[in-house]
Amino acid sequence: MNRQAQAAVLFLMGAALLHAGFTDLYLRYVKAGLRPMLLASGAILIAAALATAWYEWRQERARKKDAAEQPERDAHDHEEGHREPRISWLLVLPLFALILVAPPALGSYSAMRTGTALQQSYGYPPLPAATDKPLHLSLVDYASRAAYDHGRTLRGRQLSVTGFVALDKSGAPYLIRMALNCCAADAQPVKIGLTGHIPPVLQPDTWLQITGTYTPRQTKDPVNNGRIPYLQITEATPIPTPKDPYDETWNT
Repeated sequence: MNRQAQAAVLFLMGAALLHAGFTDLYLRYVKAGLRPMLLASGAILIAAALATAWYEWRQERARKKDAAEQPERDAHDHEEGHREPRISWLLVLPLFALILVAPPALGSYSAMRTGTALQQSYGYPPLPAATDKPLHLSLVDYASRAAYDHGRTLRGRQLSVTGFVALDKSGAPYLIRMALNCCAADAQPVKIGLTGHIPPVLQPDTWLQITGTYTPRQTKDPVNNGRIPYLQITEATPIPTPKDPYDETWNT
């Protein structure tokens, strides 16, 4: 691949990163906090592409000048120096796929084949004072407080948690959120079991907003023997897939 082709690929790659960074597409690949780095990377790649194209343009002018002075030798060198395989242009196809096709977020299939990644948090900040409205918690926060803090800060509270549905081999329902350390490649599930007023029909990967209360019931994840706390359902409402399908509160 010659320098013009290299510049074109760099430019397309940078444009793909900027496109993902300026839209919500990037949330399917990395956590929201990495957006500035993604945009900076795209800008650097485009700058490198323009610099490469400018350098090659200057080199081409120099070659044409030399060719005017030594036409026969330059013509032979020019012919020998530009025989790059056209198949190398297939490298741009993944870039167009990145721009045009948004991959689905990881769902129940991956989650139920991976052990829960719930970890104990060393210290739980106080929760807001109780009101007549349910307290919204991230699924990771609820699971950690329920599993490792024995629900001390959750007892007697109406709670609201969102996630997608997954069913185990027996049909038992779980509410799950995939948690990220960095990007979708390292996404791991955090799971809570559901009990109480469970809807009669639950479809895997359906997103729900669950209102309920803490229960001390727990089970073990059959994949890695990790803790899975339960939530006592009082109401379950289907919701659209959130803009950011991954849970950013991984280290809370």
